[in-house]
Amino acid sequence: MTPLPLEICLDATLSDPRVAAFLQEHLDDMHRTSPPECVFALDVEKLRAPGIYFWTAWQGEQLVGTVALKRLDEAHAELKSMRSAARLRGHGIGRRLLAHVFEQARALGFQRLSLETGTHAFFEPAHGLYERYGFTDCGPFAAYAEDPNSRFMTLTLAPR
Repeated sequence: MTPLPLEICLDATLSDPRVAAFLQEHLDDMHRTSPPECVFALDVEKLRAPGIYFWTAWQGEQLVGTVALKRLDEAHAELKSMRSAARLRGHGIGRRLLAHVFEQARALGFQRLSLETGTHAFFEPAHGLYERYGFTDCGPFAAYAEDPNSRFMTLTLAPR
């Protein structure tokens, strides 16, 4: 399968209404699949906070993916808002977003990436993607607590 053309851009303002709608779909999915107290996805305002880097992936005028990094400390960041457009899942957008965010994380000086994701069947494709890229299970990090609805994963970034 030939990869679809994809432009990944740093989005500092999150002001495009297409981005807001895409992120709202993400939040809606999270609320459909997890108890409210276990939804840690960030809305547009929280993604604008200092220490968060947010990228959008485009095919022409179509927004097809997002990914963010949240700085936890000088060497450690959390992967946030990783999403591919539902109609294009399985077409390599997630893989390309991860490759991009790994490159950007290294450039920002991060040595470790961690993430929190759900444990329900909805999240199984994401689990597989993260495992293929070397993420392994870990305990809660940052302000997270142990929870049966959360799966925590981490990856030490190899230097370039």
